[in-house]
Amino acid sequence: MCGIVGYIGSKKVSNVILDGLRRLEYRGYDSAGIAVIDGPNVKVVRAAGKLRELEENLRLTQLDGSFGLGHTRWATHGRPTEENAHPHRDCTGSMVVVHNGIIENYKELKTQLIGAGHQFKTETDTEVIAHLIEEVRKKRPDMSLEDGVRGAVPRLSGSYAFAAISTRDPRKIVAARNGPPLVIGLGKDEYFVASDIPAILHHTRDVFFLDDREVAVVTDGGVVITDHDGKSIRKQVQRITWDPILAEKAGFKHFMLKEIYEQPRAIRDTLLGRVSQDSGKIFLDEMEVTEQEFRACKKLHIVACGTSWHAALIGKFLIEKLAKLPVEVDIASEFRYRSPIFEPDHLLLVITQSGETADTLAAQREARSRGLKTLAICNVVGSMATREAQGVIYTHAGPEIGVASTKAFTAQIAALYLLALHAAQVRGALTPEECKAHIRDLLLIPTQIEQILAKDGEIEEIAKDFHRASDFLYLGRGVNYPIALEGALKLKEISYIHAEGYPAGEMKHGPIALIDRNLPIVALVFGDALFEKMMSNVEEAQARDGAIIMITQEGHEEAGRRCARTVTIPKTSDLLTPILASIPLQLLAYHIALRRGCDVDQPRNLAKSVTVE
Repeated sequence: MCGIVGYIGSKKVSNVILDGLRRLEYRGYDSAGIAVIDGPNVKVVRAAGKLRELEENLRLTQLDGSFGLGHTRWATHGRPTEENAHPHRDCTGSMVVVHNGIIENYKELKTQLIGAGHQFKTETDTEVIAHLIEEVRKKRPDMSLEDGVRGAVPRLSGSYAFAAISTRDPRKIVAARNGPPLVIGLGKDEYFVASDIPAILHHTRDVFFLDDREVAVVTDGGVVITDHDGKSIRKQVQRITWDPILAEKAGFKHFMLKEIYEQPRAIRDTLLGRVSQDSGKIFLDEMEVTEQEFRACKKLHIVACGTSWHAALIGKFLIEKLAKLPVEVDIASEFRYRSPIFEPDHLLLVITQSGETADTLAAQREARSRGLKTLAICNVVGSMATREAQGVIYTHAGPEIGVASTKAFTAQIAALYLLALHAAQVRGALTPEECKAHIRDLLLIPTQIEQILAKDGEIEEIAKDFHRASDFLYLGRGVNYPIALEGALKLKEISYIHAEGYPAGEMKHGPIALIDRNLPIVALVFGDALFEKMMSNVEEAQARDGAIIMITQEGHEEAGRRCARTVTIPKTSDLLTPILASIPLQLLAYHIALRRGCDVDQPRNLAKSVTVE
């Protein structure tokens, strides 16, 4: 992992690649490199650390050429050093490879290749790919690079998305995928290879998404895609509708802050064309699961990772309450290892911002292999999860660059609300009038988020008081318990403060032992059936000198009088409070991280998309 950019065209190659790598910085990385082919020579420049280190090294090297590759690396095998940075060469030095993923049998292959006379210079698993292709091509001096790749990939175990170039194959990039994403961009007399859309969005909106076990050959003449046996595959060009400006900071200090402020727009776009307030109907067009199948469904399994798992937990409340459909939620990385019980009348839903999360895709494929239809809530059109699903609800949040998810999360909850209402309609669990009331509340949410964003300065003041804390406790109940988990996760991710989200009713079963005057406690207290229960938990924490930061609804200000700080959100229906409650928690995490001098957009050790298990 983590970022790949390749280019063939008339522009200065190193500039295009470096610009693409900058646009992939959000994915997280610890070293970077560029390789350009100029006639008979391969020129490689690499550096440990951030791209500015690579740029400094590039100033010392004239990097001209007609095509090339670049990579930002997130270390999996070998330390984050310049030596281990991609691209990696074969023995001849005439071919280089960049790679995302993990080659699980690299030690075995490395031993075999050393026995065949190959010399290795790095600690990485990626270098094995270069030497393996070289070994395959020894069989026939005139073998093309793509034939060498197709001969090598059957021997690779694990996950990979890689691209290779060679001086023996002028103006040609060969790319292969089995797991992590790869996208091919089609420009005007120019072509691109990338691991994610933002890298090439300023150059083209027309792309192919490679599927697993596919090989792309990119030349001046176009793109040819085959399987491992060389059989040609026809691909449909996807038109990306994201505005490239959405991927820029637009005057905000950080991408994360910009994306927090984009949430009203993201939710409006997710709802657009899908609800009718007049009829009370929900319209989900990209749904191959029939109304009869929804009516017959006895259980819905939801699988996701990280923030998307928190959305899934909220989805359980929404779907069970509105559609009367039993829901089972799993962390994707655990799902297929516990032998889940499936029945023919079950459905499975995956939630993934990127549509390429390795564990989530594995869970989806496990369900499909056992006969279940699958649904996906996803932000990326044409991603693997959406291609393999029988029904898709796209969250039209636009590109999310900050590693800590914000707008994708609230858009996922909005999409889950739509799914819950749709299922409730077809199952006869809600009348049209009841649906109209829910739709009316849902359509108010973007404006209510804007009202919360106007309190940014107030939340920044809270951050001033608590940014030196070493631990936080977040408490919630019912549908807002997952928001306690999400608030704690946001703080951990970007400020490096230890934080725990807990169901408030469980406080006396352990966490109460931690409470003293040095422990800030974020309490989610709303005017639902659990209000009195939550207030009892707050009072128990106050009795032990805990510093309470209360998030509550307008009209309940009195409840927060004795708290250290209180933030109010607009009143909405109980099932929609999670969307509104998440906004102040995002802002609190952001401002605390900023005051602690943390890298908000690229927190240490984290990557935006986890595309290996």
